[in-house]
Amino acid sequence: MESADLEKTIRISQDGISIDCWIQPKSSKSSFAGIHGDSLKIKIAATPEDGRANEELCSFLAKKLEISKSSVQIKSGHASRRKIIFCSGATKEKLQSLIQ
Repeated sequence: MESADLEKTIRISQDGISIDCWIQPKSSKSSFAGIHGDSLKIKIAATPEDGRANEELCSFLAKKLEISKSSVQIKSGHASRRKIIFCSGATKEKLQSLIQ
């Protein structure tokens, strides 16, 4: 994956990073899956019913970025595949190291 493509999906703030994500629920396992348009594609094992995929997404990102689950917030797209996720205390460099 090109670093420049990943750069387009991440916005840095003083408190952490915001990530434009495209979510693919009901995958065999949760994982990063490259770039989809202008978003980071993330496969999630949970089904998109009763908020299970959103819950799994927050848990997955918290574990991978080594931050608390409460530090991961869905800012927009709760009922959509396209989401903006804010990760308080996370860094762009940490996310890039996980994906490349």
